[in-house]
Amino acid sequence: MTAAPLPPVAPEVTATLVEDLSPRLRKRLDAAVTKLGTRPTHRDGDTVTIAVDDDTELRLHAPGGVVATVDAITCGCLLAPACVHRAAAACAAPAADPAPESAAESAPDAAPDPAAQPAAPRVPDSTPAPGDTTPPTAPALATTPASAPATTAPAPAPAPDGATPAQREAAAVLWSAGAAVLEAGVAGAGAVAQAALLRAAHTARLRQLPRGASAALSVVTLLRAARAGDPSYRTADLVTALAELLGTAHRVGTASGAELAAVRGRARRPYSPDGSLRLYGLFTEPVVTDSGHGGARTWVATADGRLCTVGDVAPGGVGRALGVADRTVRLGDTALTHRELGRAGLAVSGATVSPDGRLGAGKGVKAVTARGAAWTEPPLAALWETPPAEQAARALRSVSRYAEPGGGGSDLLFLDVEILGAVRESAGTCLLARCDGGVPVRLAVADDDPALAHRDNLMLLATAPGTRLRIIGRLVPAPHPRLTLLACSHPTGESTVDLGFDRLSRADLPDPGAPVHSAPAQPGDAGTESPLHLLERRVEQTVPAGRATLGMLGDITAEARRLRRAGLPTAAGLLIALRASAARRERDLFGRLLPADTDGFAAHWLAAARYTAAVAESLCAAAWEPGPGALTHAPTAAAAPT
Repeated sequence: MTAAPLPPVAPEVTATLVEDLSPRLRKRLDAAVTKLGTRPTHRDGDTVTIAVDDDTELRLHAPGGVVATVDAITCGCLLAPACVHRAAAACAAPAADPAPESAAESAPDAAPDPAAQPAAPRVPDSTPAPGDTTPPTAPALATTPASAPATTAPAPAPAPDGATPAQREAAAVLWSAGAAVLEAGVAGAGAVAQAALLRAAHTARLRQLPRGASAALSVVTLLRAARAGDPSYRTADLVTALAELLGTAHRVGTASGAELAAVRGRARRPYSPDGSLRLYGLFTEPVVTDSGHGGARTWVATADGRLCTVGDVAPGGVGRALGVADRTVRLGDTALTHRELGRAGLAVSGATVSPDGRLGAGKGVKAVTARGAAWTEPPLAALWETPPAEQAARALRSVSRYAEPGGGGSDLLFLDVEILGAVRESAGTCLLARCDGGVPVRLAVADDDPALAHRDNLMLLATAPGTRLRIIGRLVPAPHPRLTLLACSHPTGESTVDLGFDRLSRADLPDPGAPVHSAPAQPGDAGTESPLHLLERRVEQTVPAGRATLGMLGDITAEARRLRRAGLPTAAGLLIALRASAARRERDLFGRLLPADTDGFAAHWLAAARYTAAVAESLCAAAWEPGPGALTHAPTAAAAPT
């Protein structure tokens, strides 16, 4: 047999199969999932067959590409249907998104874009501010004293326009499932814990809480990647997903009005009619993801300066990305390719646009080729007139980990810079430039794949110090100004360069042969690093091994003292409270240990995770402010969820 990928399984199917197992079989489930992953598979139409052994086959029937019912998974063993194999197959398969976008509103790039930022994680509701005087004894999230047990997903009575009782109940289930993952860690969050998350996601979806449901599915996907040793897995991603899950579940009980609508989220990406648009091409970038998808995305601007995208991303990797760039854009009747559109224009009627700027390509959309504009001509020239600090603040709102979904905005910056040379860093070499206001900016490679032109172009530009360029880059959140370089004006000033596709040569440069520069001391470099990482690493440390890991920590007084000396008293208080909550175990009258307060620990962990994200983002925004003191500003107030 040839290997075939397993079809996605609906969350409620997996949850039901696991819940129906006997306690004895649940203990064997993780081993069964691992064993099933090594068995050969074969696809025949809508059915995927797994050879459990030489005499037994397991079948997953997926009409429409998704296993939607419990009966669609059948096993030929003697214990079926009460065997462990059916549940193991469901746990080994990807979790299906229960609310895919409708075909009517999908464009070539309107399907879920693997290269897009995760929807959910963004900026906290309250950001740190100088002069914190809050007693650092417990996070603002906790609704009970540190010594008392916290209730599940604590929340006061809702306002009249608040969540329904059914939604608050679903949010409580989401909270409990997320808190259980924190308690056990990745090592202990096996198939049973994942099934609880899937059940919580399904319930949340039925109660019109798609944002919480999506967060729960993200946690399941990352847990499976971590346990499978997926090289693309990062602990920071799971930290963000867990904090999004817990934060959303908590806020359901407290939010009302517009805030509640944002907390509930949307099951589908809405494409709104936008009438007639005059679009001006900016540049085209290659899209290559770790999941094997590839394609191109072309950025355009409207006459009033709004940014939109036209993309084509599908399975295929870097080879597909290189090919798609020269394919015709599937938008109306235009014959332009993606790379041509990046320098030309379109006149569109019947346009539809999603909140994140994607242009729809429905039957009612008509588009014809029109004249473009140079970066120095209206309306594009206005993009470079906004001060860099304002652009960075706007971009940060787009990429920050806990902003409200669907808020729109772009993570692109438009700068006029002077090249200073190359800078060696621990992760490689990047380009150092100076933008308006004298702020030094590090320009990193957007993609290191040798088939793309990013690395070669950046290294070539580094040999021409003094060259002035108009650039477009994507913000990289860091305690110093940093972008990934996507496009620039040609050094001769005659055209523009898509740095992922177009290759510069030495003949294009005015002054080759510059030496490599030493990097100036900035936050993030040795000797000037903010001690915020002392709290960040404890937040991340919880995820792989669970609460008990923090509970066994030794004395953290020195770490707390260092945070206070750096002007971060709230960080010090959160660290102490987190450590104390992890170590706290109450005993009954007979001296027996009582169950751990998983809800209380989850509340402390969530406050710490949200706080560290808020401070890191504040440092990033401050770094773009011109002036000698901007880079060392560090806010101190807590940013606990509300």
